[in-house]
Amino acid sequence: MRWSCAGINGIRLSHDDAPSPAVTANLLRIRDLLIQRHPEGIEDCVLGYQTLTVFFEPQLLERERLIDTIEGLEADLSGHPLPGRDIELPVWYSTESGQDLEAVSEHCKMSVDELIRLHCSETYNAYATGFAPGFCYLGDTPEQLAIPRLDAPRREVPAGSVALADRQTAVYPSASPGGWRLIGRCPLNLFDVTASPPGLISVGDRVTFRPIDRDQFLALGGSH
Repeated sequence: MRWSCAGINGIRLSHDDAPSPAVTANLLRIRDLLIQRHPEGIEDCVLGYQTLTVFFEPQLLERERLIDTIEGLEADLSGHPLPGRDIELPVWYSTESGQDLEAVSEHCKMSVDELIRLHCSETYNAYATGFAPGFCYLGDTPEQLAIPRLDAPRREVPAGSVALADRQTAVYPSASPGGWRLIGRCPLNLFDVTASPPGLISVGDRVTFRPIDRDQFLALGGSH
C-alpha cells in the first residue's frame, strides 16, 4: 500500500494488487478504521478500484497524524470477512429494452441467448461508484463479453439501462448521457435520495443478474 498527497486536505492510498474483492475489502476496512479513529477530522472517503482518497479537515486533523494512523493500520487489516451484501437485479433483456443487444452478440460472436446466459452466470463485485449518483462499476464480466465503449456517447440513456463496457457492467440509475453498450433494462430504482444509503448498490456488494420478460419488467415498476 502506498500513499500520496491529494491536494491540501487529501491523502490517496493506492493498492499494488490488481482489482479484486479482497482489495476492495481491504480499502473498505481502512476507510472504516480511519473514520472510527478520527470521527471529527475526516470529511469524506472516495473509493476506487485500487485507491482510497481520504479528505480531512486540517484544523481538526493534521496530515502527519493521519499518516501515522495509516501506517499503523497493517496489524488491523487481516482476518476480516469480505463486507457487502448479495444483491440480485432483474433484467429485461431484449432489443426493445437494450438497443445494442444484437450488435454486442455479433461482436462477441455468440447468440443473444448465450450472451444473456453468460451475463447472468457471474457474481460481480461492486468496485466503485461515480459518473452519476447511484452508478456503480461492476466487474469483471467474462472475457467473451469484453467490448469497447461506443465511439460517440449517446445524449440520453434510459434509466435502468443495463450496459457493458470493456470488462465491466453497470446499470444507469437515471436518464443520462452514456457511451456503454445497452443490453437490457432493470425495473428497480437504483438511487433514492430519501433512503439510507441512497444507492441500492454500495462498494463491496456482490451483484447478480436474473432475466425477466417484458410483463415481469412492467409488474416490477419498469416503464416502457
